Amino acid sequence: MFKKLLILAGVVGVAVLVAKKVKDSNDERALWHEATTAPDLR
Repeated sequence: MFKKLLILAGVVGVAVLVAKKVKDSNDERALWHEATTAPDLR
């Protein structure tokens, strides 16, 4: 039983790390897009 909980905790931990990495990547891409596009001066 303890082994199953340990494996589950490991899987959840990896999922959290992957989700954080994806979010950080999306935030960085959005920041670069904002920094490299011309401003709308209408």
